[in-house]
Amino acid sequence: MAGGLAVVANEDGQYNGKLTSFVILACMMAAMGGVIFGYDIGISGGVTSMEPFLKKFFHDVYTKMKEDKEVSNYCKFDSQLLTSFTSSLYVAGFFATFIASSVTKTFGRKASILLGGANFLAGAALGGAAFNVYMLIFGRVLLGVGVGFANQAVPLYLSEMAPSKYRGGINNSFQLSVGIGVLIANLINYGTEKVKGGWGWRVSLAMAAVPAFILTLGALFLPETPNSLIQRTKDREKVKRMLQRIRGTDDVQAELDDLIVASETSKTIKHPFKNILQRKYRPQLVMSVAIPFFQQVTGINVIAFYAPILFRTIGLGESAALLSAVVTGAVGIATTAMSMLIVDKVGRRGLLIFGGIQMFVTQMLVGGLMGAKLGDHGGVSKAWAFVILVLICIYVAGFGLSWGPLGWLIPSEIFPLEIRSAGQSITVAVNFLFTFLVGQTFLAMLCHLKFGIFFFFGAWVAIMTAFVYWFLPETKNLPIEKMDRVWREHWFWKRIVGENNEVIIKETT
Repeated sequence: MAGGLAVVANEDGQYNGKLTSFVILACMMAAMGGVIFGYDIGISGGVTSMEPFLKKFFHDVYTKMKEDKEVSNYCKFDSQLLTSFTSSLYVAGFFATFIASSVTKTFGRKASILLGGANFLAGAALGGAAFNVYMLIFGRVLLGVGVGFANQAVPLYLSEMAPSKYRGGINNSFQLSVGIGVLIANLINYGTEKVKGGWGWRVSLAMAAVPAFILTLGALFLPETPNSLIQRTKDREKVKRMLQRIRGTDDVQAELDDLIVASETSKTIKHPFKNILQRKYRPQLVMSVAIPFFQQVTGINVIAFYAPILFRTIGLGESAALLSAVVTGAVGIATTAMSMLIVDKVGRRGLLIFGGIQMFVTQMLVGGLMGAKLGDHGGVSKAWAFVILVLICIYVAGFGLSWGPLGWLIPSEIFPLEIRSAGQSITVAVNFLFTFLVGQTFLAMLCHLKFGIFFFFGAWVAIMTAFVYWFLPETKNLPIEKMDRVWREHWFWKRIVGENNEVIIKETT
C-alpha cells in the first residue's frame, strides 16, 4: 500500500486509514478543474481592459475610455454587452450543474469531470478563434458548461476521497487551484498585452485549452470514489478493495459499513431535489443556499473579474493595472495555501469569522479612500493608489483564508449520501446565479454607486459573519457519513432536526 500520514483509528468517530500518495495524486488531478475555473475568472477581467480587444469587440467602451473626457471614472466601462462576455459563462454553468447532478449520481464523479474538461477544450478553441462578439460569447457559454460539470463534481470528489481528518485541507486544494488559475491568467494577460499587432488577447483566451487538456486526459485515469461506486454497483468487494487502496490499510470495515447504510438509505430516495425540502434536511438546504450566496456578496468578484478595470479606474496605466492584478492573485494563492494547512486544526467557523472581520474593515477603508481621493475625473496619486492596492491585497488575503476555500468545502461535506448530488447542485447553481448577477451588474453599480459599492459589499460581509457566528456549527474532523450529529447538537438546528433523527441517533451511537 502507498505510504502516507496515519489517521488514528476510531478516535472521535475517525476511520482507520492514511493520507496515501494515491489519494494525493488523484486529488491533484481532480483539482485541475479549479485551475480552469480560476483561469476563466482571471482571463476575462484582463482581456476586457486590453485596448485592442475593446476596439475589436466593444468599440463604444473603447471610445468612452480613450476619447470621451466627460464620462466619469466610474462609468467608463459600463456596458451590458461587455459584462455579458464575462457573465455568460455563469448563466451556462447555472443550467449545466442540474444536468451534471444526474450525470454525477448515475455515471459517477469521474464522468462529470471528464465532460467538464471536454467542454472547456471546445470553449477555449472557440474563444481564441473568435472574429465577432457572438462567437466570443458562445465560447464563454461552452466554458460555462464545463465549469458547471467540474464545479459540481470536483468538490464532491475531493471530500469523498479524503480521510476525514484531512478533508478540509484536501478540499481547500480546489480553491487553491482556482487561485493558481487566476494568477496564471493574470500573468498571461500581463505578457500578451505587450504583443505587437494587438492579437495577444487571442493567446490569453486560447491558453485555457492547456489545463483543459490536462484535466480531460487525467480524468480518464482517475479512480472513482467509494461513495460513488457503492451507489452504482452491488459488488461490495469492489468497493472494499477501493477503500483499502485509497486508505492504505486492510481494516476498512467500519467505513464500509457506514457507506453501505448510507447507500441503502439513498436508494429509498427517488427524487432527491424533492426530498431535500424535508424538515430533516432543512439545515443542509439552508447552508446550500446561504453559503454560496454569501461567498458571492463578499464582493470578491469586484477583484477577480474586474481587478485591471478597477485599477485603471483609480488612474493606473494598462500594464500597471494588469501587474497589480498579478499581485492580488499571488496574495490569494498564498493565503489559500495557509488555509489548507490550518483549517483542520483551527476549524471552519474561526476562519470564516476572522476572515469576515478582515474583509469588512478593508472594504470600509477602500470605500472611504476612494470617496475622499478619487473624483469623477482624473486619478489618484501614485502613493494613494499604492495604499488602495495594499488594502485590496489585505482584503483578498481575508477571502483566501476563509470564504474562498470554505465556501466550497463546507457544502461538499455536510450532505448525507442520499441528497449529496442534489445538494451540491443547488450549491453550485446558487453560486453561479449570484456570480452572474454580480458580474452582470457590477460595472453599472460601480457607475451609479461609485465608491459606495465597497460599503454595499461590506455590509453583506458583516451580515454573513454574524450568520456564521450564530447558525453554522463546526464540522472539522467529523466523517461525512456521521455529519448529521452537528445539527442535532447545535443550539438552533436541534429544534428542527432533533426528533426526526431519533432513529439515526441510536444507530450511530
